Amino acid sequence: MRVELILLALSPIFFVFIVFEFIKFRRYYEVKDSLANTMLALMHQLSDALSVLLLLPFFYWLHQYSLFSIDLNPFTIFIAFILQDFLYYWFHRASHHIHWFWAAHVVHHSSKNMNFTTAFRQSIFYPVVGMWLFWLPMIIIGFEPRFMIMVVGINLAYQFFIHTQIVGRLGWLEYLFNTPSHHRVHHAINKGYIDKNFAGVLIVWDKLFGTFAQERDKDQNQYGIMGDCDSTNPWTISVMQWRIMLTQFNSATHLKEKLKVVFGYPSHLVKTKNKKSMYKPRPDR
Repeated sequence: MRVELILLALSPIFFVFIVFEFIKFRRYYEVKDSLANTMLALMHQLSDALSVLLLLPFFYWLHQYSLFSIDLNPFTIFIAFILQDFLYYWFHRASHHIHWFWAAHVVHHSSKNMNFTTAFRQSIFYPVVGMWLFWLPMIIIGFEPRFMIMVVGINLAYQFFIHTQIVGRLGWLEYLFNTPSHHRVHHAINKGYIDKNFAGVLIVWDKLFGTFAQERDKDQNQYGIMGDCDSTNPWTISVMQWRIMLTQFNSATHLKEKLKVVFGYPSHLVKTKNKKSMYKPRPDR
């Protein structure tokens, strides 16, 4: 069976998992939140499709200068999946440490719920901030662009299944793979959890590069982002961090300060006791 058909087959499987979780574990869902997640997914898919159409000519132009001519076989396919997962780790880590990337990625973290529909909560601005830049090494090395895009898609499809609270720890799999337990840590805002567990499929990257945290008690997890995001309007969710960044950028008086706003560590909006707003970095990790 072609991989494209496998990916197409996953859509109804996603739906079945969501329906099961909703029926059996209704407490993890808010209908408006899940509807917003679904709408954000549709918006994201549209922006992704348009960006692929625009970027494919550039990808193939770059591919002609690749270092190697790679034929697909079980070994090179395995290498491609490992390499892409490694690159995803660094994209994901950058998305939490660089404001420019966080402005898109914050959408995925903005829900206070954790369920399978949370995986759908994606930003239309990933192509704008340059998520695709992180996949260019695969093309430069010699992987064909359409195959590269397919590998990215399979990696993201795997991640759907780790957005849940209904699965506990999975024994020896916890040592190698990103699991629901590991990913709940990533989405939680409990002390010691922020900016941890950036893995896509393999948790080994976090363990190698010092960003791993073990889940302590899943029933004590608090999800969401630092700051206020109570809206279920998909557009409001999509642009909220851009508004913060723009306000900070306009308030900065020197070029160095402006660059820090865009490429420094992300900030969030908080309300003070006198009801005035202020910006501050996300809390001690």
